[in-house]
Amino acid sequence: MQTKRLLRDYDVHPKKRYGQNFMVDSIVLQRLVSYADLNREDAVLEVGAGFGFLTRLLAEKCKKVVAFEVDPKLVQALHKQLVDLESVELVEGDILEACLPSFDKVVSTPPYSISSPLLFKMLEQSFQLAVLTFQQEFAERLSAPVGSKDYSRLTVAIYYKADVELLDRVPRNAFFPPPDVDSTIVRIKPKKEPPFHVDDEKEFFELLRTVFTQRNKKLRNAVLYYLLKKGMTKAKARELADSLIFHDKRVRDLAPEDFGALTNEILEKTSILR
Repeated sequence: MQTKRLLRDYDVHPKKRYGQNFMVDSIVLQRLVSYADLNREDAVLEVGAGFGFLTRLLAEKCKKVVAFEVDPKLVQALHKQLVDLESVELVEGDILEACLPSFDKVVSTPPYSISSPLLFKMLEQSFQLAVLTFQQEFAERLSAPVGSKDYSRLTVAIYYKADVELLDRVPRNAFFPPPDVDSTIVRIKPKKEPPFHVDDEKEFFELLRTVFTQRNKKLRNAVLYYLLKKGMTKAKARELADSLIFHDKRVRDLAPEDFGALTNEILEKTSILR
């Protein structure tokens, strides 16, 4: 009822393009805060602050909250709703395009529409942990078994960068308006050291991005486009692709460590071929 009143008072109409489904279950909000294990030294990043229900709970537990909100009407509402909280910094804008301040933890119910790019952006930052709600199907992709239908470049990238826990399932009626699917609370902790070595992380992630667009093809075919993008001739690219380890396996059947070994092999052989 409070959310409905605020929507009416500030003339806000939930927009699909912003993925505006507002968390209205106070128990779920308390769980998000609890799972983050906040203390008075923490600076917390929130993505999609909405009407500030979670923002207020976070501000009670930590030193500072940096809350991003892209909808100008919601920013206007937040300034009024959170006027008494000096520890909250409101930022109007798209977090995917923003230069992020330093933060210790992320606690948020971000829009489903930005789940993947948000995670990749976060993995480039230095932080202690993140507690987020994601669409259930997306959350399952984060720790999907090798070869399964949910196994993706995101699975490999997350495995390389962080440890993931799927915590509570969140029913769709915990949001207003309710989305079409249920959600899952996910806790992500960056790894101190990657579980395997790659000679060039940029090339590793670029390789993942390219070959997973053809996840059901054999590696020799999927890797050809990557090699051609690097300026290699078709003849040399085919020769190299056929010489690679795992060349006869399908992309979806390679373990994360296999992609690391593959990246290193390509880097070594392309330097020889130059």
